[in-house]
Amino acid sequence: MVPAFHGPAGEFRFAAITGDLGERGLLRITGKSRLRVRVPAERIVSVLPLAGQSVLVGKHTIRLGNPTVQALTPAPLLAAKIVTFKNAEEPARFLAHAGERLRELGIQGEPAIPLTEKGRHAGEPRREIIRIKGHCIIGYALQVSGLSADESIRLQESGLGGRTRMGCGFFLPYRPRES
Repeated sequence: MVPAFHGPAGEFRFAAITGDLGERGLLRITGKSRLRVRVPAERIVSVLPLAGQSVLVGKHTIRLGNPTVQALTPAPLLAAKIVTFKNAEEPARFLAHAGERLRELGIQGEPAIPLTEKGRHAGEPRREIIRIKGHCIIGYALQVSGLSADESIRLQESGLGGRTRMGCGFFLPYRPRES
C-alpha cells in the first residue's frame, strides 16, 4: 500500500503497536492502540494512502483510522519499549552499547534500563523479546535522561539500535506506566 516503506532504511520508522495481551500470544487491539510511523515532514503525504484501509496481519484484518500528525516534542527523558543491539543480551553490555551509540549521535544523555515492576522478575532489568520470522530477538526497555531539547529531538528522529522497522528503538517522551 505504501511503496516508500520498502525504500532506504531509516527514512520511515515504526513504533511497537500497543494493546492487551490476548490468547496464544496475540495482541488484542484496543481503543488506545495506534500504528505510529515516524516520517520526515516532507514525506507525510506518502503515508496518507493508509487512511481507512484494511490491513491483513497474519490471519487477522485490522482497519486503520484517519491519521493524525504530531510534531516531535522535546523532553528531558525519553523512553523506548525495546531497543536491540547485536551481541548485547546482558544488561551491562547492552548499556555500554547504548552509551556508545548515544555518544556517536552527539547525545550526552544517560541511558538506563527500567526495572520490571511486577511478577517473578520484579526488580530485574526489563528485558523484552520480539519474534521476527521465527527468531527470538532479545532487547531491553531503555530510558535516556538528562537530554537537551536538541538531543531529545535528534534521538526521536534517529532512534537507537537495530530493527527500527520492527518497532525497536522508537523513543517517545516518558510517561509513567499505568497500573
